[in-house]
Amino acid sequence: MRAIPLTVTALAAALLLTACNDGGGGKNGKSSSACQIGGVSVQIGSASVAPAAGDTGEIPVSITNQSAPCTLDHFAAVFLSTGSGEQAVPVLKGAKAQQLKLAKGDSAAFSISYVRGKDGDKNALAAKTVKIGLPGSDTSRSFPWSYGPVAGKADGSGPDASVSAFQQVGD
Repeated sequence: MRAIPLTVTALAAALLLTACNDGGGGKNGKSSSACQIGGVSVQIGSASVAPAAGDTGEIPVSITNQSAPCTLDHFAAVFLSTGSGEQAVPVLKGAKAQQLKLAKGDSAAFSISYVRGKDGDKNALAAKTVKIGLPGSDTSRSFPWSYGPVAGKADGSGPDASVSAFQQVGD
């Protein structure tokens, strides 16, 4: 007799999941409900700046939805630019993305961690701006980088920096 209630429960759960699917019908296969950089306010908060070469700093970035409900479903795209080129900041090793739904007025945050490089070091990235893009969106926004040079990874694969997962802010 237990097989019938479990089957009904499983069927109901499957129908609910199907009803929640937006079909991903946005441009280029992107979800039409993805948060867009133009529909949110982006603010770089008070940073814990790395004071000297070899020290680690952390820059919090908060996003507040200013428009229709939207979803953050992966990691922010972050690039450090020198003016003559840019380098992607990788995701923090071991970080797991979570899907966050933001109603109008809701906020989420992530952090950019970095190791300060030595001024003039050929492996250091003399960043002038940080460019931030949201998952599922083709647009980005640039902000001044005033936290000093970013050390390069020992293997030469890019900046010694990382991006954390989005976290819900507030209730």
